[in-house]
Amino acid sequence: MNQYRKWLLLFCAALAAGLLAVTALVLIVDPFFQYHGPLEGYPYKVDNQLSQNPGMARHLEYDSVLLGSSMTASFDTDWFNEVLGLNTVKLSYNGALPKDEANIMEIIFDAKKDGVKTVFMALDQNTLSADINATKYPIPEYLYDKNPFNNIQYVFNKDVLLNYILKPLVDAEERTDWTQLYKPWWTDQYYTKANVLMYYEPVEEAEEEMPEDIFLSGAAANLDHNICPYIEEHPETEFIFFYPPYSILYWNDVMRQKQLDAEIAELEYVTSRLLSYENVRVFCFQNQRDIVCDLNNYADYTHYHADVCRYIVECFASGACELTPENCGEVFADLADLASTYDYEAIYDNWYE
Repeated sequence: MNQYRKWLLLFCAALAAGLLAVTALVLIVDPFFQYHGPLEGYPYKVDNQLSQNPGMARHLEYDSVLLGSSMTASFDTDWFNEVLGLNTVKLSYNGALPKDEANIMEIIFDAKKDGVKTVFMALDQNTLSADINATKYPIPEYLYDKNPFNNIQYVFNKDVLLNYILKPLVDAEERTDWTQLYKPWWTDQYYTKANVLMYYEPVEEAEEEMPEDIFLSGAAANLDHNICPYIEEHPETEFIFFYPPYSILYWNDVMRQKQLDAEIAELEYVTSRLLSYENVRVFCFQNQRDIVCDLNNYADYTHYHADVCRYIVECFASGACELTPENCGEVFADLADLASTYDYEAIYDNWYE
């Protein structure tokens, strides 16, 4: 019995030592940044928006943030410093719903007691009327709350240890460029008209016109609960919203679904609400014909090249494409005219152009 007890004690000691070693390694490296910022020189892998954004919001050094869906994925945050003089971190969520933006803004403003200079946010009109409490994907609540002691699922996690601590040490391709967080996998060769049309399938045509006001109540609720409270509570912060330049194929679907009037009404309503605040600016890129009508700018029917992202940042500085109470009616009328009169059949001419 004494021998068995000895082996049991040795096993328990070895197990405890192993758990202690794993705990120490996770806490020291902290690849999800729950306890501290990144260690200088460590080759971090940052590819898990749901799990890593909260920690980065709390512990990275920044004065401005870029928020939004995958429409922000191809932005290089160095451009914001170069063009606007802002130290900006990208905290995107693919397919982000308004509640996703609220969740991360709650952490941002709680962490940055000295304030945030600018919040840049892409607004996707096809999500603005979503359920006010819905997130695109279930979030790991234990990484979003303020309790540092309930992170056992993080500290004792095989995937964290193997894929986020050890693997980046031996595989250079796993290491992330901090200026291009969540960069899409598409290389330049994918941004062609031929590639876009190869995978694009038009939606089925609707039989009846969609009611013009169908999106307004949902958009109003999301503004009330998930966006405007942060604008009102932080007058020291400038909020710059922008409507991303989806390709003309997006508007082909809108026309086929007979929802153009409803989308324009939503854009007008949201813009009017946002521009009522002194600390808000709004930009619209959806009617920029040299961008949206050239499918060589896209990898699919909505995701645009990094060169377009660079142009958007430059517009933030120059004021080009900015909406004002005086010009927004004209801009949205121009967008409606583009969408309703475009020759969509001609898109398939010169397929490999």
